[in-house]
Amino acid sequence: MTAPLDVLVVGAGPTGLALAVQLRAYGARFRIVDRCLDRVRESRALAVQPRTLEALAGFGVTGELVAQGNPTMRLRLHLPRRVVALRLFDIGLTDTAYPFLLFLSQAETERVLSEYLAARDVTVERGTELLRLEADSFVACRLRRGDGSQEAVEARYVVGCDGAHSTVRSQSGIGFEGYAYPQTFLLADLEVDGLEPDSVHSYMSGAGMVFFFPLGSPAGWRMLAMRPPDAPEAGVDLPLLQEITDRYTGERLTLRDPVWMTDFRLHNRGADRYRSGPCFLAGDAAHIHSPAGGQGMNTGIQDALNLGWKLALVCRGVAPEELLATYGAERAPVGRSVLRFTDRAFTIATSSNPVLRIGRTHVAPRLAPLALRATKIRGRLFRTVSELGIHYRRSPASTAGSRPPGGGPRAGDRLPDLPRGLQTRTAAPGWHLLLSGPPRLWPDERLCPILEGRGGLVSVQRLGGQSPWPGTVQGLVRPDGYLGYVARGADLDGLRTYLDRWLPIGRR
Repeated sequence: MTAPLDVLVVGAGPTGLALAVQLRAYGARFRIVDRCLDRVRESRALAVQPRTLEALAGFGVTGELVAQGNPTMRLRLHLPRRVVALRLFDIGLTDTAYPFLLFLSQAETERVLSEYLAARDVTVERGTELLRLEADSFVACRLRRGDGSQEAVEARYVVGCDGAHSTVRSQSGIGFEGYAYPQTFLLADLEVDGLEPDSVHSYMSGAGMVFFFPLGSPAGWRMLAMRPPDAPEAGVDLPLLQEITDRYTGERLTLRDPVWMTDFRLHNRGADRYRSGPCFLAGDAAHIHSPAGGQGMNTGIQDALNLGWKLALVCRGVAPEELLATYGAERAPVGRSVLRFTDRAFTIATSSNPVLRIGRTHVAPRLAPLALRATKIRGRLFRTVSELGIHYRRSPASTAGSRPPGGGPRAGDRLPDLPRGLQTRTAAPGWHLLLSGPPRLWPDERLCPILEGRGGLVSVQRLGGQSPWPGTVQGLVRPDGYLGYVARGADLDGLRTYLDRWLPIGRR
């Protein structure tokens, strides 16, 4: 048996790949395995949210994702006698460089992340399955390769990014409670003649609902529809999809050249905890739900980027074990919120209740255009769906100084990209101390005694007046882009106390 790893990552979908990207950036010793022989080639997850683009930008992959995707901002609601075109996110948003929903095949997202890792000598070990694990002083894992050979591996920590049927979750004794929805859904990537390009098309009628999302690759469109109750349950083919389109849309749309078709049932389930000893869960291993709002893949990637730096710094000996407890404290509430949000949206969209059905097919289509023309409503909707509004204000790792600033982001908030370019200045791995106010207040002789001996992990950015806060403020940005500490004034005692807790001097 080789020397123990810091981390074994089980599962190489978007969540596992994102975790590997961050572990590599912070110098952890890890391996990433996946029982599948190849990455996905179908589109599967479709939407990349602005917060995910922000979180991945520091690794240099976001530009490639945006170049490959379709930054759609228009929705076309097809009503019985008219079509309403809406621009969803033209709300004058200034605190992100990505004020749009990016439509991009999961296959392309995985390709970009896989190529990033390969360029840095990280091999995704495909065709390698975790058979069992047992936690002691290290986690003893038994792996089986595609040729049938087996290997014993020890790791300090194991992270299950292995999906809804997670081996890590089941062998760690973590419950996965929830329920299945009764409806069956159909997915297809194909070409559609008769649709205006570069828009999301929504058809909701008494007969049923169908959506078309602009994709580009591996086909022009992603189709999502609910299987009619009178349709046979066996399989999916192009004639069935065309029949559903004709019935639900009432328009002359021609479907052709399908690349991928499938049917599926949806579940709403969540892990009862995100950690059992040295074993962690992220992504679909921790939460599965309907695709409403395009939350699934994005929530998983952000799980990974919350956890990866914490594992790496603890394994390097520069952060205390206590830091790992903040993962569940921060991400489990997010997971529960996503489960509630997607369940409500899905229930409203699919319920056979007569009142909800009338509201869905007659009232909502008429009120939605009026509501979405209100900038405040669209802004609130965008903040929720885009995941820009996620915060960790109640986390043990979020501390407000004795004199919180009178405005601007608070401890636990995402660092906004305001002024524009601020996120770029704080994108390099590590912690970033932002100092707002006259530079004379922050001489090196005051800062060096506080920052020295912390593994070189804290950099300093003197913002002057180009700051998200008014007046003299100090803000410490965590490696995942959230503010761990914010205080008004030039007194650095609170900052020292915060760093002594989470990045103690002299730890190795």
